[in-house]
Amino acid sequence: MLTCQQMTELVTSYLERDMRLWTRLRFELHLGMCQHCRRYLRQMRETIAAAGSLPQVEIPEDVRDELMRRFKNWQP
Repeated sequence: MLTCQQMTELVTSYLERDMRLWTRLRFELHLGMCQHCRRYLRQMRETIAAAGSLPQVEIPEDVRDELMRRFKNWQP
């Protein structure tokens, strides 16, 4: 069975339907037994829907380049 931490790491793959069948079954089994992960999944879906309804804004090239540089060098 998957842990809650593993669930949060896999949620994007689940929502994008980019998950092997066995992993998906384990994911859904955990969802069936864990109200916290069901809530987290619902929140992720709501966040995606809300973000998708925002107008697209053009990012200045220098800002985009700086963000990309920072993400490339980011370490936890």
